Amino acid sequence: MSNRRFHPEQPANFAFNAENEAWARATIAKYPPGRQASAVIPLLMRAQEQCNGWLPEPACKLVAHMLGMAEIRVYEVATFYTQFQLSPVGSKAHVQVCGTTPCMLRGAEAIRDVCKRRIHDEPFHLSADGAFSWEEVECAGTCANAPMVQIAKDTYEDLTPELMDRLLDGFAKGQPPKPGSQTGRTASAPAGGTTTLKEAALYDGSTVGGWRVKFDERIAKADAAAAAAAAASAEKK
Repeated sequence: MSNRRFHPEQPANFAFNAENEAWARATIAKYPPGRQASAVIPLLMRAQEQCNGWLPEPACKLVAHMLGMAEIRVYEVATFYTQFQLSPVGSKAHVQVCGTTPCMLRGAEAIRDVCKRRIHDEPFHLSADGAFSWEEVECAGTCANAPMVQIAKDTYEDLTPELMDRLLDGFAKGQPPKPGSQTGRTASAPAGGTTTLKEAALYDGSTVGGWRVKFDERIAKADAAAAAAAAASAEKK
């Protein structure tokens, strides 16, 4: 995990635009008196979105003022969560490479090497054209489809160096690929395809229909047996 510090070059000030100001006030009002600090994460996220994907220090100061929090408490939130970018990010994509154990075992180092080659040798630096940036993060939660990267709110999984190059090419052209597995598997299905429970009847509803017929037959037999028993008992009387 990289050290997380504010970028040395900061804007002189920050203010929400009119739309975001109204949104922020409405968000703060959702919390009961004395609990306004609970809005710190959504306000910081909105500030980051307004600042083209990164969170400057003056924005943190403004959020602290709006929520009645000590500035250091807001800094603690901003520097802890990797969803907050403390330096300017690429205009087309900021790539978060998962480096936790499952991804590392499945080739995350090779994915990181692509970022070094294509973007910059060091994280938190812009590419020469300013279009891309990258960093290494802890677990992003798609371990079964490792290795993976996250760009904005989407994850791209089952990567190889070749697929990572293709992913960056897509963002460079403004045509990013569909999020999720880049090898075509569904969710966390086996990489080689399903090996069990392959019968279509398990999923097309016909199995349920067959079960219903058998259930009705058993009920009919039980009713018939009960009726016969009742008739035999009546004859004896």
